[in-house]
Amino acid sequence: MINVGIVGATGYTGTELVRFLSRHPQVRIAGVTSQSYVDQRYADIFPNTERFIDLACEEQDLDKLLAKCDVIFTALPHGVSMEVVGAAAAKGKKVIDLGADYRFDDVRVYEEWYKIEHKTPELAKKAVYGLPEIHRDEIKNSQVIGNPGCYPTSIILGLAPLLKHGQVKVETLIIDAKSGVSGGGRGLNLAFHYAECNENLKAYNIGVHRHTPEIEQELSKLARTDVRVSFTPHLIPMTRGILSTIYASLHNIDTDTEELLNIYRDFYKDEFFVRIHPEGRYPQTKYVYGSNFCDIGLQYDPRTNRVIVVSVIDNLVKGASGQAIQNMNILFGLPEKTGLDYPALWP
Repeated sequence: MINVGIVGATGYTGTELVRFLSRHPQVRIAGVTSQSYVDQRYADIFPNTERFIDLACEEQDLDKLLAKCDVIFTALPHGVSMEVVGAAAAKGKKVIDLGADYRFDDVRVYEEWYKIEHKTPELAKKAVYGLPEIHRDEIKNSQVIGNPGCYPTSIILGLAPLLKHGQVKVETLIIDAKSGVSGGGRGLNLAFHYAECNENLKAYNIGVHRHTPEIEQELSKLARTDVRVSFTPHLIPMTRGILSTIYASLHNIDTDTEELLNIYRDFYKDEFFVRIHPEGRYPQTKYVYGSNFCDIGLQYDPRTNRVIVVSVIDNLVKGASGQAIQNMNILFGLPEKTGLDYPALWP
């Protein structure tokens, strides 16, 4: 059994880690920490977990936690994970960080966008960007994994086949993405109050969203050239889900939707968690609700010579905790879908 510790277990991504890991056949949850609920029984805080976990939340005592764990999940805000990740790595433990601290190849980019000095830059250089469908081989041999952000996951998977095959003019990439309110976390924030976000749809952080450099870093690798995108995120009044609509002009004007879909089918033919929809059917967030799937559909518009890609994920699962567990499975040589192979909830 893999002994797992979850640091920050009472946020939304932490609770999703508990939900999946409590039913994972190869995992024992050895400890869960929380600053807000020390010594409180986890199932009393989240009654939906009753009969699945019988632990109390611990104060963050790293020596105590690391002594009983093989791998640590850090479900903490950016800037907070570094102490935990550094301590765990120093003791030879594997760490999967669900925050932003270990996603960047160049810590200077992280510091510029997140306005914070990185405390473990050498460790950050060794960390692997944990998008399994793209970086599986590197993940297998890594110690520290920077789990991707939710928007980047849907966008990178949505564009990877086209960029890898040189199909699109990279200077034309426009991304319109919409996320449910849980993407803002469990902390109190006026923007996420019911009266503020219900019956409302708004764009935010246009041109300055912190996921932008993460998206550009990974798309540039796939395209083998520098990529800059126009990325506009939106908050939509639903709990879960991300739908990214991606626009790009093509090099080849002699193509059609089915030909482009075949590129996707071939690229993802061995990927259980990526599902390509047939021509004329576009994915909806309900298709992936509560699951680790990314569903992709597309349409070629010959009038404008553009491709329009629609990519959907559950922001808390494939966009966070589910993907983190997928990474854990790779690290420990397990089938990737272990503990994750559930269909989405419907309706």
